[in-house]
Amino acid sequence: MKKLLLCLALCLSAYPIPAFSADADDTVSVMSFNIRYGTAKDEENAWPYRRDLVVETIQQRSPDLLGLQEAVDFQVNYLAEKLPDYAVYSVPRTPGPGGESCAIFYRRDRFEKADERTFWLSEKPDEVASISWDSSLPRIVSWVRLRSKTSDREFFFANTHFDHKGSRARDESAKLLRSRLGSIANGLPIVITGDFNCGEGSPPYTTLTDPDKGYRDTYREANPTKNLPNEITFTGFGLKMGEARIDWALCSDHWTIEEAGIDRFRGESGRYPSDHEPVFGILKW
Repeated sequence: MKKLLLCLALCLSAYPIPAFSADADDTVSVMSFNIRYGTAKDEENAWPYRRDLVVETIQQRSPDLLGLQEAVDFQVNYLAEKLPDYAVYSVPRTPGPGGESCAIFYRRDRFEKADERTFWLSEKPDEVASISWDSSLPRIVSWVRLRSKTSDREFFFANTHFDHKGSRARDESAKLLRSRLGSIANGLPIVITGDFNCGEGSPPYTTLTDPDKGYRDTYREANPTKNLPNEITFTGFGLKMGEARIDWALCSDHWTIEEAGIDRFRGESGRYPSDHEPVFGILKW
């Protein structure tokens, strides 16, 4: 019996049980990250002083899908150069150089892009730079339809940034996002990332997470017990705190939520990579 057990132990050590990994064919890891627009006069927190920390923050989690908010063209270009394993889709919300985008990064080795599009959060969503309701700025949703290189399964990944001032604009944006993206996806799985500038219990949150028509909040399903203020995602570089978890990663019912959380990576310097904390999730389909 002892010899048999020893033989079994040696066999198991030769073929160890694999650890859970988002690199598995049936799992997809996602990150949403407001990187703070690069033209802001933030003194020691300005983009040149933290850009490599942003890269490090992304690399240490290595998401399959990455949605950025407040991403100005030169920031997108820098990150694309430093993160060559990712393909990028980025459209500025206003024409011309220097416009902010809701840039999408996805891993080249895992997915190929089948389609891409951007629409504006307004009463004329196909009109470039259109503004409606009480929105202070043009706001967009960028999306890609991705195909797995190993299974040929497809899903939609969308990224957005709701207005920071207009409450009606946020309400209407949530309705438009839900209806238009649902129509475009036509039953395929969906993942959404974004800075929604509102928290749980707000009308936009209720619209988007309606059990019958909406999406699922990956963080809250993985962490059912509320723990404010430790869930706040806007930190102002540690100088001020928001009042809610305003950055979300949502998904359709097609997915199983394996894990989700708030990434508080600081690096060796202790510096905040942005004025928002990134949020992440690991999904299984």
